[in-house]
Amino acid sequence: MVRVTPMKLPHRRRFLHLAAGAAALPAVSSFARAQAYPTRPVRIIVTFLAGGSNDIVARLMGQWLSERLGQPFVIENRPGAGGNIGTEAVVRAAADGYTLLLVGAPNAISATLYDKLNFNFIRDIAPVAGVVDVPAVVVVNPSFPVKTLPEFIAYAKANPGKINMASAGNGSTTHLSGELFKMMTGVNMLHVPYRGAPPALTDLIAGQVQVYFSNLPGSIEYIRAGKLRALAVTTATRSEALPDVPAVGDFVPGYESSAWLGLGVPRNTPVEIVDKLNKEVNAGLADPKLKARLVDVGGAVLAGSPGDFGKLIADETEKWGKVVKFAGLKPE
Repeated sequence: MVRVTPMKLPHRRRFLHLAAGAAALPAVSSFARAQAYPTRPVRIIVTFLAGGSNDIVARLMGQWLSERLGQPFVIENRPGAGGNIGTEAVVRAAADGYTLLLVGAPNAISATLYDKLNFNFIRDIAPVAGVVDVPAVVVVNPSFPVKTLPEFIAYAKANPGKINMASAGNGSTTHLSGELFKMMTGVNMLHVPYRGAPPALTDLIAGQVQVYFSNLPGSIEYIRAGKLRALAVTTATRSEALPDVPAVGDFVPGYESSAWLGLGVPRNTPVEIVDKLNKEVNAGLADPKLKARLVDVGGAVLAGSPGDFGKLIADETEKWGKVVKFAGLKPE
């Protein structure tokens, strides 16, 4: 029989001290990494084409973060499958804070629209901060024979199935905003999906399609230049950027839709890095110059904690899930 001799008291104290120090190493190391973060360029994955509202907002925020944190925040556009290709790339990335996702309403929509995804968005992407709430605006070509939203509804009902409704892609907010409009007004329009906002706007300006529920940042300059006619904004109230344009809800009670945007990271990203990014995003949204630029392109700042942004994502996922099911939408 082997007899185990109890550890002498001084040695036992030394052992416990070393063990406690070893256990604390991961936490200290994580905190140290967060303090130094970032030490190299950071990617922000945008799941739609360059030139659209998502891309504009990402570049404004990326420039701010670059200036504040001393490393380039590089915008990388990965369009396709309603934003799911770019989202999955972030889900599979290392949880180290060097790959961010520009999170948007399409992520909430895809959770119901797609039966089989290789990830669970709410589980696999950790919210960092809400950035901006972006209204859509119902726009038509100036040659289209309507000047107000009531006139458009009357025309659509008199010409069922003859109006082509562009979108930035199947399952995009521009698509679902139109589907919600169809559901609440009873009009029948043909959905024409594009690979992003720029080609949809190009064809609308050329008269190839008749209407587009465009996110405001991507279309506001065309509206100001007279190349597009704005009939109504999709938020509950008028937009500061287009104060003379009414809200859809003025004519369709209860209608409201917006394309909110924020930042997310792969789950298990150290909380210290999430908090550091959240702090810098909120600082940017409080900066008068950056805030003015976001408002100028039609957005209203969100700000708040990671928890606040997580609640918004959950609420929007539930809302758009109802629209997807009601309209019987499927991926194309």
